[in-house]
Amino acid sequence: MEANRVRWGVLGCSAIAERRALPALHDTDGSEITGVASRTAARAERFAAEHGGTAMTYEQLIDSPDVDAIYLSLPNSLHFDWTKRALHAGKHVLCEKPMTVSAERTDELVALAAERGLVLRENFAFLHHPQHDVVRELVARGRLGRLRTFSSAFGIPSPKPGDIRYDPALGAGSLLDVGVYPIRAAQLMLGDGLTVAGATLRVDSETGVDMAGHALLVSENGVFADLEFGFQHSYRSRYALWGDAARLSLERAFTPPAEHRPLLRLDEQDHAEEFVLDASHQFRDSLASFAAAVRDGRSAEDERPWLRAARETARLVEAVQGVAVRVKQRGAIPS
Repeated sequence: MEANRVRWGVLGCSAIAERRALPALHDTDGSEITGVASRTAARAERFAAEHGGTAMTYEQLIDSPDVDAIYLSLPNSLHFDWTKRALHAGKHVLCEKPMTVSAERTDELVALAAERGLVLRENFAFLHHPQHDVVRELVARGRLGRLRTFSSAFGIPSPKPGDIRYDPALGAGSLLDVGVYPIRAAQLMLGDGLTVAGATLRVDSETGVDMAGHALLVSENGVFADLEFGFQHSYRSRYALWGDAARLSLERAFTPPAEHRPLLRLDEQDHAEEFVLDASHQFRDSLASFAAAVRDGRSAEDERPWLRAARETARLVEAVQGVAVRVKQRGAIPS
């Protein structure tokens, strides 16, 4: 690194890179965009002209001596190969979720990053929003009594025809795109050791792509996690925790705008209380946290919680896929 700055290479000129990552990187102290790579030279050149850095091919970005860390936002099926190449080239990697499309491949990347002393994280930006710390504090203080159920939903309107999220060859489907958010939130609130008790997926009968799903998980101490997700919904992004004394709910839990002030609602038997929290730019905070880990030279032990969580998410996704009852639907993908 130069002058304690993290030099970023952006691998994949995706919509999320353009809308979220690149603007956030410009606002992240100690970070600089030095390279941008796309499948097409014209797209890389446009991104570089608008956001900075040099337009490159994927290979040039991986090998560039002017890149310390890579923000990777390629289609899901490409995450493993290019993250592996980047780690072998000595680059730190912040990979968009999901890290890979299988638990085995996630394990391989986790082991490689630990072996080479590199920072590797899965970019669940919502984890960096302080609203979740407030929720966990209220639970720890016993405001809900004994926790019984965690429920969560993340649904979005159908992507446009031709979207890569409908392409099985690219790691398509709602489970890997939006379903991983409720799963990761359940891990955050209930800890490791979750098991999948049941699941169902609504799939397009022609492609087999899952368009929506529902999963029931159980924690080690018997708390249920009821999770819903899909591409066939009006937008919703929420979770709730229900105990024997009260219920706590949070809307816009996963993708709140940077200016949004979260509202937590606590409902007791004869009392309701609302907490209006500070706004937070969670995407910028995710990038800043990663850059700080790179600058500080955090050890494999320091990064172990992030790597363990990525492995656990991949394991749960595979478990949902393994037990799910599949309900076929004709014409589920818009044409």
